[in-house]
Amino acid sequence: MRAIDVRDLLETPGSSRTVRVEEPVPGLRTELADVPEDTPIAAELTLESVVEGIYVRGSLEGRFTMRCARCLKTFERDFDLEMTELVAREPGPDDDYALAPDLTLDPEPIVRDAVVLEMPFSPLCRPDCLGLCEICGGDRNLGECPGHEATDPRWDALGVLLQDLDVIADPDEGTPDRDDRSTTS
Repeated sequence: MRAIDVRDLLETPGSSRTVRVEEPVPGLRTELADVPEDTPIAAELTLESVVEGIYVRGSLEGRFTMRCARCLKTFERDFDLEMTELVAREPGPDDDYALAPDLTLDPEPIVRDAVVLEMPFSPLCRPDCLGLCEICGGDRNLGECPGHEATDPRWDALGVLLQDLDVIADPDEGTPDRDDRSTTS
């Protein structure tokens, strides 16, 4: 994004100006979401001169391209978010953004941070997405998985114990009742 000259604002504290910027911002990406590099982000920013520098507030609009965390299908979703930041004239150790020495403001790092923070960590194509089968890889949303009776292998030892209990409790085996066992001794 192009830098914005703010010298006129700094000369008159309390003054403000609204600027509209619409440009692509490269590298906006997480594992499952991104803003394509050729897709512009529209920003309507109000720049206000304050003692510490320039207070930036406004709205950002664009479009995410995402992959569903469950079924891995690609889908798109619009975003519209509000942001506020202080761009310091003389930055200290706690300031995230600073004016350039030529008294210009680069909105790209502010936009980048706001948009990446808005990206969902685990996007879903729809709330009731069934995802992929962990055994055959079929898409359960499309009925591609025939259904499997799978148990976690850590439960196998418990399954053996349950089979032993079934044998003890099976009436066809001729095992006496609990009351019968106590009286036959």
